[in-house]
Amino acid sequence: MKRSTIHLILVLVLIWTVPTLASHSHVIETQHPQKPVDSPPAVIFCQFIPSIAEQFIGIPVVVGGRPKLTGSTDNSWLFYSIYAGAATKAGLIYKTFMPMDLLLGNTHRIKADDVRNGDLIVLKNDLAAMVYQVDPSGRMHFIYASKKRGEVTIFNSDNIVYHAYWLEHFKGFFRINEDMLMPARPK
Repeated sequence: MKRSTIHLILVLVLIWTVPTLASHSHVIETQHPQKPVDSPPAVIFCQFIPSIAEQFIGIPVVVGGRPKLTGSTDNSWLFYSIYAGAATKAGLIYKTFMPMDLLLGNTHRIKADDVRNGDLIVLKNDLAAMVYQVDPSGRMHFIYASKKRGEVTIFNSDNIVYHAYWLEHFKGFFRINEDMLMPARPK
């Protein structure tokens, strides 16, 4: 073979193998995700809230609805499902399902500048939405079971609804008490 033909073959092999090797190295990297260093379970719990919450967007709202059994929900079951799912992923157990009034009785008020994933915004009539994500910019994303819309709905703190309705009827921001999360038993 001529030297130019061999050179062309080598170039073609490199063009073909380098992207292939690069794609395999990505697979290898993703097979061993790094765990947060020295993160307490409660911090890890908060990190799982967004991915769990987003699974419920758009499901029908029915009083007493249980997402896993009926494919529908109300606010109490929505919040329970998000908290329980995030707790499981963080190696914790969420205490138990509670109707909204009991859930709110197991929270404590927090300052607006201390809000994090999983906290609740509560109105004077005890209607609540969960803060499922706080952006680095401070923008908050909320999720709740809207009876008016008939489905689980999201909005953010830049939305006019947040300013015109939620802040107008604002009672406060609340966080579930620490005793609502317990360590999972070792298997």
